[in-house]
Amino acid sequence: MNLIDPRVDEYAEAHTTLSGELYERLAAETREKTTAPQMMVGEVEGRFLEFLARSTGAKRVLELGTFTGYSSLSLARGLAEGGRVVTCDVNETTTAIARRYAEEAGLADRIEYRLGPGLETLADLEGPFDLIFVDADKENYLNYYEAVLPMLAPDGLLLADNALRNGRVLEDGEEPMKTFNDHVLADERVECVLLTVRDGILLVRKR
Repeated sequence: MNLIDPRVDEYAEAHTTLSGELYERLAAETREKTTAPQMMVGEVEGRFLEFLARSTGAKRVLELGTFTGYSSLSLARGLAEGGRVVTCDVNETTTAIARRYAEEAGLADRIEYRLGPGLETLADLEGPFDLIFVDADKENYLNYYEAVLPMLAPDGLLLADNALRNGRVLEDGEEPMKTFNDHVLADERVECVLLTVRDGILLVRKR
C-alpha cells in the first residue's frame, strides 16, 4: 500500500537540497548489492535526520540499524563539533559498505560501529544520548525502546522509523508497529508525534 502518491514523494525529493554525489553512489550501490534496498532512508529522510541533528546541537547520537550507512552519514554530518554517532547492526557485509563510505566522506572519526545483536550491544552502552534513531528489526522495537529510553538525555529526541509500516498499521491483525505505536502513546513518561515522512517517523521526548 502506498500511503503517499509516488508523485508527491518525487516532488518532495526534487525540492530537497541534495546530499551530494557520494550519497547518490551509496544509494546506487545499496540498490545493486542488497536484497532490501528499501531499508535505506533515502534523500528526504536522510536530510531530515541531518537537519534534526544540526538544529538540536546533538553531540551524542545512537543509531540502531546501520544498514549501508546512509542514515549514519547524514546524522554524522549534522553533529555539533566533537560529536559522535554510535551505530549498531548485526550484518558485517552491509556495515563494511557503511565504513567505506564514511572513510570517503571524511566522517569516519565521527562514527563508531558496533557489530552484534542489538540488545546485547545496548547492554554495553551508557547514555545520555541527545538523539536516538531506531531503524532495526520491527519485532524488537518495544524491547529497544525500553532499553534506550533510560539512555535518552532529558531534552533529547528518540526517533522510531517505519512507524506506518507501509500502511500495515491500518489493517486488522497482529503488527509489531501497531503494538509499538500504541505502547509509546500510552507511556506516561513521554510524549510523541507521528510524522508521515516516508514510511512514518515517530518522534518521542521525555515529559
